[in-house]
Amino acid sequence: MSGFARRAAIAGIGATEFSKNSGRSEWQLACECVLAALADARIPVEEVDGFALFTMETNPEIAVARALGIPRLKFFSRIPHGGGGACAPVQQAALAVSSGVADVVVVYRAFNERSGHRFGAGPPPFAYTANTDQEYRNWINPYGLLTPAQQEAFLARRYMHKYGATSEDFGRVSVLSRTHAAVNPKAWFHERPITLEDHQASRMIADPLRLLDCCQESDGGQALVIVSAERARDLPHPPAVIAGAAQGVGPQQISMSSYYRADIDEMPEVQLVAEQLWAQSGMGPDGIDAAILYDAFTPMVLLQLEEYGFCGRGEAKDFIAGGALELGGRLPVNTHGGQLGEGYLHGVNGIAEGVRLIRGSSVNQPAKSLEHVLVTGGSPVPHSAIVLAADR
Repeated sequence: MSGFARRAAIAGIGATEFSKNSGRSEWQLACECVLAALADARIPVEEVDGFALFTMETNPEIAVARALGIPRLKFFSRIPHGGGGACAPVQQAALAVSSGVADVVVVYRAFNERSGHRFGAGPPPFAYTANTDQEYRNWINPYGLLTPAQQEAFLARRYMHKYGATSEDFGRVSVLSRTHAAVNPKAWFHERPITLEDHQASRMIADPLRLLDCCQESDGGQALVIVSAERARDLPHPPAVIAGAAQGVGPQQISMSSYYRADIDEMPEVQLVAEQLWAQSGMGPDGIDAAILYDAFTPMVLLQLEEYGFCGRGEAKDFIAGGALELGGRLPVNTHGGQLGEGYLHGVNGIAEGVRLIRGSSVNQPAKSLEHVLVTGGSPVPHSAIVLAADR
């Protein structure tokens, strides 16, 4: 086991509403969700002494600290790679807390991704900066691969060719997410389920990805409060203990478009993260009771199921069709509706759902007892994931 495994826990979660036009600044959204998470944990604002964020976060820790009256910070860090780094700030927070560097670390993600710059509209303004971080775009943009959907469509099509998967196999992921979102009052698609026929009739965005294969563009904010597992036991909610937390970069890694690998339908960065998680937590995929899998695009759910070892290569389509991801199945997945159904906040709202599953408070709580929940970041980019555990 890792030296920090099971020594820290998520004790508070808080969010704004998920909308298409928040009507307020990203700074305000950040402050609102941080206050909500601290209220959930019943920890005073002045006790916060650390933040762990994304590099893409437009609301710096010093701005939020000033606005909320946080007197001092002993720890602050930033993780790159967008949704791929979704779970990495939690890892950073757990490391800080378990080592005694900080006592109360907050993770937040807040942005107006629908009413502001929409990722689906093409490269963001920073993509035109002439630096090494953006050089890979020179190899894909001239060929029309301007959006995440266009970039991931290559991988999806190769996967279909290699394993015989179909658009309907991807559609089952979308239908399940929308089924879960339909009973989640906080989800944008509350009371709006879809059928497989609806998925197949939705317009093509980047062949083979249809509209209903693509996650939402959302405005909103989500925050998490991480403290020691010992302290979390004295707070109001059952602790979601961080049993494992890992990051990974694979060979020939390029953001969204690692096309120079021998097999572009495989994701060695996900394999690397899985290996670390199983070593840290002292368990394997058989010990995971439910999962929140990053669903920016439906094919990535199939690939992650295989990379994490829940089924073999090319078997995810049958695993899903057999009902394994449903509430009564082997591995209930994305019970909040995912980014397809609830909202897109670079996966941080999915971490909050993982916490609710451990607490037993999800609106789609599986009937079986949940001891361990896997939450993953995006793929095929530098990847991250965590395993949350009940405090038994």
